[in-house]
Amino acid sequence: MTEEQKAEGLVECYHRILEGVGEDLSREGLLKTPERAAKAMAFLTRGYEQSLDEIVNNAVFPSDNDEMVIVKNIELYSLCEHHMLPFIGKAHVAYLPDGKVLGLSKVARIVDMFARRLQIQEQLTTQIARAIEQVIGAKGVGVIIEAEHLCMMMRGVQKQNSVTTTSMMLGTFRSNQSTREEFLTLVKQG
Repeated sequence: MTEEQKAEGLVECYHRILEGVGEDLSREGLLKTPERAAKAMAFLTRGYEQSLDEIVNNAVFPSDNDEMVIVKNIELYSLCEHHMLPFIGKAHVAYLPDGKVLGLSKVARIVDMFARRLQIQEQLTTQIARAIEQVIGAKGVGVIIEAEHLCMMMRGVQKQNSVTTTSMMLGTFRSNQSTREEFLTLVKQG
């Protein structure tokens, strides 16, 4: 299927959705809504079109550093695969290098690539950790995600102040309690 066919299919689906909720597609405010919504959905799910190799783009560098590298407060926006409603939050990613480090912006780009897919937070956390581990062969990787889920806030239980926290610890972050505690302490610091 070509990009143009995908876009046309999304536009058609948004026409049907608007009609299905009882809207008048000839109303001025909705005249271009199916096209805008289709473009927005394509943008929000662009992670399907990206690969880890493309994102990393050879930004792996030799390094003698063997101390923890942490990138905190990486904003993320995703859509839950159950209701296609947004969840919004931040990721904290850490790793212990083993002869190689990753360009810092690539950590954020890896978070975005996986977040820009229909997703559950638990799986997103795992995907990010395993990708970092795969790319640089780190001694250990830790990922924590804190997010608010609109599917819990706008519908269902309607709990406005709920935050979901997930974590994935690989290698030394799983096997060594002091490494894990160092990561957790540093994430809590402002």
